[in-house]
Amino acid sequence: MPMFQMTPQLYDKIKHFARFPQTGVSLKQMVMFGQKPSQGTLFKASQFLHEELPIRLAHRVKELEELPRNLSDMPSIIKVKHWYAQSFQDLIELRPPVINNTIKEQLKQASKTSEPFALPASVPNPSLVNILKSPSSSTSVSSTSSSGAMHPSVPIGHRYYTNLESFQCPPEIAEYNKSFTKTIEAIKRRHDPVVTTVAQGILEYKERLNSNVIDTEIQQFLDRFYMSRIGIRMLIGQHSTLYRGPPQGKDYVGVICTKTNIRDIAMDAIANARFICEEHYGLFKAPEVKMFCPTDIEFMYVPSHLNHMLFELLKNSLRAVVERFGPDYEDEFPPIKVVIAYGREDITIKISDEGGGIPRSGIPLVWTYMYTTAQAQELEPEYSQSDFKAPMAGFGYGLPLSRLYARYFGGDLKLISMEGYGTDVYLHLNRLSNSDEPLM
Repeated sequence: MPMFQMTPQLYDKIKHFARFPQTGVSLKQMVMFGQKPSQGTLFKASQFLHEELPIRLAHRVKELEELPRNLSDMPSIIKVKHWYAQSFQDLIELRPPVINNTIKEQLKQASKTSEPFALPASVPNPSLVNILKSPSSSTSVSSTSSSGAMHPSVPIGHRYYTNLESFQCPPEIAEYNKSFTKTIEAIKRRHDPVVTTVAQGILEYKERLNSNVIDTEIQQFLDRFYMSRIGIRMLIGQHSTLYRGPPQGKDYVGVICTKTNIRDIAMDAIANARFICEEHYGLFKAPEVKMFCPTDIEFMYVPSHLNHMLFELLKNSLRAVVERFGPDYEDEFPPIKVVIAYGREDITIKISDEGGGIPRSGIPLVWTYMYTTAQAQELEPEYSQSDFKAPMAGFGYGLPLSRLYARYFGGDLKLISMEGYGTDVYLHLNRLSNSDEPLM
């Protein structure tokens, strides 16, 4: 199969789309829309995504084309850029349905007569107030700002949710919904290996520079790039799951669970992390993990995201404890403590270990990509299954990616270390589910 080539005409179109700002969607908005996913409502969401996804993809293609210090020339980075450009092309070449005037009028009336609806006000993530300075915010075409103020040049129809439950959907719209869903599912599959292919590009870059350090500019690019990828995959996954139906359970709206039980997910992550630890080190029994959770805490979240983050953090703590005391340690390993607390705004999970801690000078390094205290591992060419990997030691993406997943829905991940004793990690989760996507 010949490799996709980006033509100058296509790149001109991408540059045009990259001038438009991205429109954020909150977890609460996704749930409100997904509670009544009729064909009409799905059609309005398809229209929104059909406009929004090319804008998001275009921002990333343009950035991949203009990376500093020749990073754009690395073979793996070029490969990823072509995937994004090809996905952009797939979307803009997908024709919207031809709707006659009668159906247009019916759509307009259904929008008017749908139940009175106002999107819940979104708030910016307090951890990112000074980090998110979008270069597109000064463009003439603008979007709803995080404070909720609407710039007059926004197309009024460009919003994620319109309830069209009463709309009788004609065949051409149902067919469009089907072909749009198939297109975005193919895009999601194409982008499965993106994380590791970019990681391979960074390895190529470090080899060319003969350096083991990633500078701040590249670090910031990776944060923006991977955060954008989380958002794109979340919107596609949510839309596809709603279209395919039926729901996974009565509390699920797409991939979001409105009553995510933290205790259950933490217990599952603990069991998996201890199993991996025992397998990796050949232990009869991994360090104990003691959990303190005052009550059943339920909130709106994506269970798979939460499970991945907790698994990654627990795995790090288990590894630190075993490597500090040694796999042949004859006494019992000191336990890892998991404390879960909840307040009005946040749910916080603290994971404490006695794994010896990290020197203060090394703390900033744990948030850099490709940094790992474990033995360096080669990336397998076909390694593309997930953003998170089961082995005990990955390739230095666990903590920075977990922090992005936490921040995506308005949370954060922080680390405090006591060198010579151990480390405390704090995972903050937004309980109100009203934080806008952090679009960079």
